[in-house]
Amino acid sequence: MNFMLSARSTGLCAIAILSILGCKKDAEVTAPEVSSTTQEVAGPAWFEECAADSGLDFQHVSGHGTGLVFPEIMSTGIALFDMDGDGDLDVYLVQGGSWSNKEGARDNVQGNQLYANDGEGLFTNVTAGSGADDKGYGMGVATGDYDGDGDVDLYVSNLNSNVLLRNDGNGHFTEVTESAGVGHAVWSASSAFVDYDRDGDLDLFVTNYIYWDEDSELPCQDPPRGLTYCSPKSYDAPTPDVLYRNDGDGTFTDVSLEVGLRSSKGNGLGVLCADFDGDGYQEIFVANDGTPNKLWVVGSDGKLTEKGLIKGCAVDDQGRAKAGMGVSAADLDFDGDEDLLVVNLKGEDDSLYRNDGGRFSDRTPRAGLAHISNKRTRFGVVLRDFDHDGFIDIYQANGHVTHPIQPTEGDPFADHNNLIRGLDKMRFELVSPQGGVAQPLKATSRSAAFGDIDGDGDLDLFIHNRDIGVHLLRNIAPKQGHWILIQVLENSGAPAIGATFSAKADDKIMHRQVRTAESYCAASDPRLHFGLGTATRLTEIQITWSDGQTESFGTLASDKIHTLRRGNGRSE
Repeated sequence: MNFMLSARSTGLCAIAILSILGCKKDAEVTAPEVSSTTQEVAGPAWFEECAADSGLDFQHVSGHGTGLVFPEIMSTGIALFDMDGDGDLDVYLVQGGSWSNKEGARDNVQGNQLYANDGEGLFTNVTAGSGADDKGYGMGVATGDYDGDGDVDLYVSNLNSNVLLRNDGNGHFTEVTESAGVGHAVWSASSAFVDYDRDGDLDLFVTNYIYWDEDSELPCQDPPRGLTYCSPKSYDAPTPDVLYRNDGDGTFTDVSLEVGLRSSKGNGLGVLCADFDGDGYQEIFVANDGTPNKLWVVGSDGKLTEKGLIKGCAVDDQGRAKAGMGVSAADLDFDGDEDLLVVNLKGEDDSLYRNDGGRFSDRTPRAGLAHISNKRTRFGVVLRDFDHDGFIDIYQANGHVTHPIQPTEGDPFADHNNLIRGLDKMRFELVSPQGGVAQPLKATSRSAAFGDIDGDGDLDLFIHNRDIGVHLLRNIAPKQGHWILIQVLENSGAPAIGATFSAKADDKIMHRQVRTAESYCAASDPRLHFGLGTATRLTEIQITWSDGQTESFGTLASDKIHTLRRGNGRSE
């Protein structure tokens, strides 16, 4: 949020003929605000909002009272993951509560909430007795099988002390932060499990935002708005990020100093790990708020070198550091490497970085994103093909960080989200109706996570909103072609985070890396989803696992969900 401030001055969702009318709302649930304004509908809806009908009764609490305290405007985190191994996506929702660390301030905080999926998109709250109800002031969550037992574990980033929740199976979690050695007392945001050293187990990277406590909070003014939330620049307290090396025995070692992370500070919010240059090692990209983005590259000595400026993704094409928040990646030009999209503050364009073998160039204006994106403040972001036409679309979760100049009714920070259609030649256009929903939705949206919630082969969206309920946006887009969904697994049965998948769909290269950490403070479906357009199968399939081993697999038919497990292919 690089803005100028002066401190001290229950039933399933109805999908079919009546889908454009939206879902029936449960009267006992406070639903996200629906805008009372009307707009011209230029095309059919792509999504319908179904949270209440799907059993999601969660209500976020930022802790906002009479004052304006900085963490209140940043909170919300979400994970979509298979907690119990039944093949569908369950949901973990991070709660805020009270940001104060004073004795008794958090006694009545609800804690984070866990919802089980019945496989068709109907959710049941199973938090009680699960051990997953951490009561820290939550920011984000990462998913990964750090102990190699086949169950997906959770790492929760908080305002104060982060938490590692080991999945014991059958929907139960044990808090093992201290014994694992991953506790952290700095305001953290997004985090990611990543095998940075290629030793076969998942290490942990944590982005840190600023050094902050309630005694250092500032009253910030933004004329003509008056008192408003501060920006990170108001505090001038950037922090280094943290890397924990997995020791393979259920414990981690903080190697931040020895690998070189402490040499560089920033205001980290988003993180994404990928092998951008094809050398077999995962690079770690950090979207920073008001300071240059970081691209950490692993050397042959195991140390990390920051190369964002050299590689072309630290600043925009004018040399400006923007208010980087969420980040997503996809191969937009079908050249066999993943491109980057970073979303920023209102008044700042998105940063679309085209990747050419590990070197990036800012393609935002020529992609058509400059005039689309800068009208709203964007946090969560997803690059995926929602209508199956073979081109990657963009979804952005939006919400202000400063009050509007003109008074408004309701939440002054609420805004509409963006749905942007992907076209050929790496170009984009805004979809109408706004946000892709027939009935306009307006909220202070933050985290955005994606996955196939109901098993129908397309990608749905979860949007976590400040101080109201979540949005569950079920995909009802008119489909323009075929699809394929691929689950890539380790021998243990856990998602193969860090594996690189490549294939051909007719004459197109389909390239994707298995990850869960992207967007903003979110973890998404690790399965690989591709819209195929007119193609009916994938051929020439190759997977490079995180430790460098490579296997080839046979042809896969479209319009199906497939599972590819390590060891079942042909070794290269």
